[in-house]
Amino acid sequence: MRVFVLNKNRQPLDPCRPARARILLSTGKAKVYRRYPFTIILTEEIIDPVTHDHKIKIDPGAKTSGFAIVQGERVVWGAELIHRGFQIRDSLTSRRQLRRSRRNRKTRYRKPRFLNRTRPKGWLAPSLMSRVQNIETWTKKLIKLCPVAGISQELVKFDTQKLENPEISGIEYQQGTLYGYELREYLLEKWNRKCAYCGTTGTQLEIEHIKPKSKGGSDRVSNLAIACHPCNQAKSNQDIELFLSNKPSILKRILSKAKRPLADAACVNSTRWKLYHDLKSTGLPVEVGSGGLTKFNRCRQNLPKTHWLDAANVGKVETLIIEVTNPLIITAKGHGTRQICRTNKYGFPTRHCSRIKFHKGFQTGDIVRAVVTKGKKIGTYVGRVATRKSGSFNISTKSGLVEGISHKYCQFIHRKDGYAYTT
Repeated sequence: MRVFVLNKNRQPLDPCRPARARILLSTGKAKVYRRYPFTIILTEEIIDPVTHDHKIKIDPGAKTSGFAIVQGERVVWGAELIHRGFQIRDSLTSRRQLRRSRRNRKTRYRKPRFLNRTRPKGWLAPSLMSRVQNIETWTKKLIKLCPVAGISQELVKFDTQKLENPEISGIEYQQGTLYGYELREYLLEKWNRKCAYCGTTGTQLEIEHIKPKSKGGSDRVSNLAIACHPCNQAKSNQDIELFLSNKPSILKRILSKAKRPLADAACVNSTRWKLYHDLKSTGLPVEVGSGGLTKFNRCRQNLPKTHWLDAANVGKVETLIIEVTNPLIITAKGHGTRQICRTNKYGFPTRHCSRIKFHKGFQTGDIVRAVVTKGKKIGTYVGRVATRKSGSFNISTKSGLVEGISHKYCQFIHRKDGYAYTT
């Protein structure tokens, strides 16, 4: 994956290869400007630099979105952005429940006010807006680090009504016309492109009725699964309880997943046009492509199914030269909380939260490297830090949480920006 380069005036230049970046850093002609994404800034002025047009390609998703930067036919940078929309939804639900419980205990006779409030035009739930804002934030970051001439977005459509009711038609679409998404493609996404019964991947998968049609099963999406040909033939028209009588754990997983709500599809539907208009506000031309075209481009080149490769195949694509081996994994973590105190599961306060964000020069969310030279925790730890007033910090590493690391051993790698990074 290439390294972003800025000139002395912080204007973006063409990304360079890692070997070239190492030479510039070792000779003193450049310095590290940012760790994530890795960016260098030149120390000498370049007269009339030559740059080429790059394009940011985006594959929006409910849980994970893909990013790719393409220059001509070369994919020079890739990343996957993991959203926290469902976490926000659960937090808001918990807060709402605690507030209603407290209201019933303390002010049960107060008149309700929620019917007096109206939502502005174009309003989206906070859990949905976080997805849009995450993508918008990273698009603007990449525009500052790379000479971008255009943006490509996958404008996918999920017909949730037709997925639930295949016989829907005519006037029944008055509540929303989201037509055009193939049932098979949705099932592949829902079952993670694996056989529901044996977990096989990389083979031809078929649509399978959980409750056979010969025994009254319907074509509703909650009665459909994806299975490989051997499993589909072995099950035939048996009841799933009989077919999986010796595998109760698999039976429980399939039955629970089959009736999973269409939350992911609804998230993509609700945010696709908001995201499109926000990308247009950057002033760059925005190209849109369908999900079917993305899949056609990827399958034609025999590329694996990943979010960042899906992003690279959005829009008009002839051939791609993949230079990225390990994409950057970006996880949205938020910017902390405004809670004055922490509560137990019943909503009662248990401990106070400090209003001071910085302790010993660090704040929670900074990415640090701690080289511990003595004590019981000798070693090197890299990860996000959680600070305390006492100076004894916790560090979240790839292998888990390490507690009780002194601030004296910590060195900055990347300042807090609301995201965590892995490669």
